[in-house]
Amino acid sequence: MSNARKLDATDRAILFHLSKDGRLSNIELAARIGLTPAPCLRRVKRLEEEGVITGYRARIDPAAAGRPFCVVMSVEITMTNRQTVEEFERAVAAFDEVTEVRRVFGVPDYIIRVDVADGNAYERFQTEKMTKLPAVHRIVSHQTMKLIKSFE
Repeated sequence: MSNARKLDATDRAILFHLSKDGRLSNIELAARIGLTPAPCLRRVKRLEEEGVITGYRARIDPAAAGRPFCVVMSVEITMTNRQTVEEFERAVAAFDEVTEVRRVFGVPDYIIRVDVADGNAYERFQTEKMTKLPAVHRIVSHQTMKLIKSFE
């Protein structure tokens, strides 16, 4: 049984608009969802306090930042113990080129997004960083052809 409170239509509207533009002023957000500013702000604060809204951030265009080459890696590791898994996850998360890491059920063990300048930079990343991690068993790379939808 979950202790999570159900979100009503107004909460979902707040989340929708803030997910599209986290820089909306409270006055603009209130106008878009049909509330006055004070109750709108109370709802946003409550959603933050309850952990529904976990933060605000800038969305970066990888091409504009000099990293247009996106590769999604499927990685299998040799899981010998919890320490191996934790060390692998810490090491991968620390790599600047890695923009997302997901541990998944089944095979592979991880889905890792890497943004770099080009194919040569990716080859260096894989050879000099990923394959040197002691737990890595197999890497399969998938270069992005076209981004259709992103949840960032």
